[in-house]
Amino acid sequence: MAKKPKKQSGGTPATVALTAAGTPYTLHAYAHDPAAPSYGEEAAEALGVAPDRVFKTLLADVDGELTVAVVPVSGSLDLKALATAVGGKRAAMADPAAAERSTGYVLGGISPLGQRKRLRTVLDSSASAHPTVCISAGRRGLEVELSPSDLATLTSAVLAPIGRA
Repeated sequence: MAKKPKKQSGGTPATVALTAAGTPYTLHAYAHDPAAPSYGEEAAEALGVAPDRVFKTLLADVDGELTVAVVPVSGSLDLKALATAVGGKRAAMADPAAAERSTGYVLGGISPLGQRKRLRTVLDSSASAHPTVCISAGRRGLEVELSPSDLATLTSAVLAPIGRA
């Protein structure tokens, strides 16, 4: 029986996936405050990055199928636009336990990269206005900065206007 490859020391599935793909990225760590009201806004403030460049990863149920939505932390997800982007009719936020089970990450640390199961992914089209964006690296207090085009390529994401200001 073949051995499972060892996880890189200190790496998360997201950083392991980036390294394996040879994708350039910058890792940013900060002290996570468990009392912070918003993980994404906390990350933007801690990193000194505009909130429209920091993206949160949300999971929604679109017509019975889990779908990943990546939107700026400065806004919210437009569920109807998400459903339209993937050719669906109805979308609702996914059950948090189902999101954690499917991705292998905990809430507040869900990354669109390195998930247990590859899910349909939609990246808000506003990402393309920036040379780089920050997303969760798979752990609270850890962000990865990369180009939006690399993020879209690695996740096979559709770009669509799914965020609301």
